[in-house]
Amino acid sequence: MTTQGKPEIAEPHWLTVDQLAAWRGFMSLVRRLPSALECQLQRDSQLSFTEYYVLALLSDQPARRMRLSDLAIKVDSELSRLSHMVSRLAKRSLLRREPDPCDGRYTNAILTDIGYSHLVEAAPSHVRRVRELFVDVLDSEELQTLRRLSEKVLARIDIAEGHDGRASAEHRQGAS
Repeated sequence: MTTQGKPEIAEPHWLTVDQLAAWRGFMSLVRRLPSALECQLQRDSQLSFTEYYVLALLSDQPARRMRLSDLAIKVDSELSRLSHMVSRLAKRSLLRREPDPCDGRYTNAILTDIGYSHLVEAAPSHVRRVRELFVDVLDSEELQTLRRLSEKVLARIDIAEGHDGRASAEHRQGAS
């Protein structure tokens, strides 16, 4: 406390020049890479990055289905926002919604044959773009380092947000 009875405000622990450069570089990457991938997907496949990700995740699931609540965790989306996206994709016949046969309180998103075909058509140009902008720029050691760093930061985020590690583990098991 100060002599006037107000709490003392600690000086922030400012970033060093190198830390600030790394942070700004990372933030530029986080902003620009998804946007560049989104442009390609919209142009070539009429899909947003998140829509593509949802289709890809469902394609990897048994019977190409998943509860909306689990899908929301994997795509880091609020359930209501994901539900709207699933409705839009259903209008395009790429997905359909059905009550979960094991527990009717839940709804499943199911990748349709049309949706799977659309994903198969979209994947080659998307993967080319991912390689062009990301994978082929890095050597295998750099990719492994980036994977480890991503896991480390995601684990810290889980701790800070009070998660049990499930969210980061779910992200690591996602699709590109």
